[in-house]
Amino acid sequence: MTHLKVGDTAPEINSVDQNGDKITLEQYKGKKVVLYFYPKDMTPGCTAQSCNLTDNYGILQKAGYEVLGVSCDSVNRHKKFIEKYNLAFSLVSDEDKKVVVDYGVWGLKKFMGREYMGITRTTFVLDDNGIIEKIITKVDTKNHAAQILS
Repeated sequence: MTHLKVGDTAPEINSVDQNGDKITLEQYKGKKVVLYFYPKDMTPGCTAQSCNLTDNYGILQKAGYEVLGVSCDSVNRHKKFIEKYNLAFSLVSDEDKKVVVDYGVWGLKKFMGREYMGITRTTFVLDDNGIIEKIITKVDTKNHAAQILS
């Protein structure tokens, strides 16, 4: 569970996108941002979530939002994920896990009796000054855009 709360300033991101280009939150200053953290490219839940956001990208943009996905996958894996599913936005590669730790979404998870470290699926909605407006921890992967807009 994240230590961040509504009203906090979002931690800066200093990483790269699927093309290896530098990506920071500072680049989005003056824009509202949907920053969604997901466990792994190409998996069923993460694909459903990313495709739902792509399918509703026009609506999100009309509401003033830019979308950024974040996982610990490599630049190359992100590029393949975007190409395979025709995703409409950039994905942040966080292989060193700095961003996921800063946002408090890296931690112990359990699946089928097995414990392991991973990303807890969480979305932060930021205002145009980088202040957290909303935190979604119970993500509905198939209807995520509606959760963001509600």
